[in-house]
Amino acid sequence: MAENNLKTDREWWSQQWLDLLSKYRFKKRLERARDYARQGNVLKIEFKDQKVYAQVQGTQAEPYQVSLWLDTFSQEEWGYIVETLSRTAFFSAKLLAGEMPQNIEEVFSSNGLRLFPFALDEVHARCSCPDKANPCKHIGAVYYMLGDRFSADPFVLFQLRGQTQGEINGALRQLRCLSNPDQAESQANPENISTMVNQPPDLEQYWHYQEQLESALVVIAPPPSSETVLDQLGTIPLYSVHSTATTDQLESASQFVMQNLDKVYKTVSQQAVLDAMV
Repeated sequence: MAENNLKTDREWWSQQWLDLLSKYRFKKRLERARDYARQGNVLKIEFKDQKVYAQVQGTQAEPYQVSLWLDTFSQEEWGYIVETLSRTAFFSAKLLAGEMPQNIEEVFSSNGLRLFPFALDEVHARCSCPDKANPCKHIGAVYYMLGDRFSADPFVLFQLRGQTQGEINGALRQLRCLSNPDQAESQANPENISTMVNQPPDLEQYWHYQEQLESALVVIAPPPSSETVLDQLGTIPLYSVHSTATTDQLESASQFVMQNLDKVYKTVSQQAVLDAMV
């Protein structure tokens, strides 16, 4: 089954990957590679360990086999990276939400590394086609398709550097436990776990958080659209237990209810924003 056509809107980290291709001097070759990607010639893309394997249909009956990989970081280097990530909640929160923090490269550069390749020759690739140029149009088509994969899952780029999402999140959790050993020990105690499961939460403290929040994580703003939940649900149908109510009367009553609910919804929403800013 062929891969989907290229996306026209991409996140910045995906675009940065594709910007590597713009530095390639053979523009005609890039145009053919882009056409291959758009026309669905990339039949298959899969990730195994730290490599990408793809099948690209060319002019021959059998598709060409493409492999692509980056230089991976050592376990020691990844240890430094994860430790740096754990110091700022903003980075962890963004990554856990499936987004790439805008200044993520600072984390790697502070450890003498780069997440994104600086030049095209830092991306290693092979193709089974007879074209000796690298990247050939088949490799180029995979480059373009990877831009979409990075857009959907930024952790793919981390995987190419040697760490999966599960490994990164696991290391971050371990560092948090080490930074707060008392809490980690309490959570690991079976008696405490049993107590937490069987004892109802203290509602007075449930929404209280004692630690300082990262300011970049707190955004207080009205909804981006004027459409409310009431607009999405539509008019509430009303029914009368008395057979004397006409259809027009029921519709009028329903509109009256919706108008009042709309006023209540907007008033509560505005007050919630005001209370949050206090």
